[in-house]
Amino acid sequence: MSKHVLALEQFDRQQLQSFVDRAIELKSERKQGVRHEQLAGRTICLLFDKPSTRTRVSFEAAMYGLGGNVIFMSSKDSQLGRGEPLKDTARVLARYVDGIVVRTFGQEIVEELARYSDVPVINALTDLYHPCQILSDVMTVIEKKGALENLKIVWIGDGNNMANSWIEAAAIFGFSLTLACPQGFDPDEKVLARSKERATQSITLLRDPVEAIKDADVVNVDVWASMGQEDEQEERLELFQPYQLNRELLAKAKDDAVVLHCLPAHRGEEITEDVLEGPQSVAFDQAENKMHIHKALLDQFID
Repeated sequence: MSKHVLALEQFDRQQLQSFVDRAIELKSERKQGVRHEQLAGRTICLLFDKPSTRTRVSFEAAMYGLGGNVIFMSSKDSQLGRGEPLKDTARVLARYVDGIVVRTFGQEIVEELARYSDVPVINALTDLYHPCQILSDVMTVIEKKGALENLKIVWIGDGNNMANSWIEAAAIFGFSLTLACPQGFDPDEKVLARSKERATQSITLLRDPVEAIKDADVVNVDVWASMGQEDEQEERLELFQPYQLNRELLAKAKDDAVVLHCLPAHRGEEITEDVLEGPQSVAFDQAENKMHIHKALLDQFID
């Protein structure tokens, strides 16, 4: 198994399932008051180019919850913001810490850091992938719905990094995934092609959100403009309006369908207030599960 977590496609189903199972176990033990100290004396560095609330706090809480230590650095606090080569940063940090968690723009950044780092590098978000988030989403679905195989999972909106990692998850875990994205906002072509070759169930890309959501067990949405796309906000608001998850659209899914949103949510844009705060929304369970998945990954990868 790879010593880094860069994308879900690096792993097989058994490996990904083991991360989810371990997260569920750690979550249960935490609720029972069990104290975890297996990473006592270990330190990770959070190296973030992009701002964060949930990802930063959940990784910090996860590491502290395993008895370890955390050093946080934004790009403006490090030499990365002043042009130091990534390979130098990787080799130096690897002599100081036991793991590097990276939240950045280009996937090539985490890949180069991993190439030169002697300690694990974990992708906490790039413009191409969001692997840790999707593992926490899968964990949430399993908690709410049980086995994944017979579920229809739907993604509605932008074909962004979340969509790409959902596509990889569908191929690896073996569940059906339907995506509804506006023309010109599709998931990455290479990710989709590779995943379809690996998939045992259908991965379908549609334009019509009403057709996509029909009989869905799980409905997943995200913001229409991600970090770095703020200048496209107004254009996207108009183009994506038919993809808003509101009561009318959600009614096309199964009555017991659950709604996922990785947060932060723009109420009144990609999702309405009544849906996000409604009984089918599991967004806040999903947010909690980030911490438990991060614990499981740190427990597995930090030596």
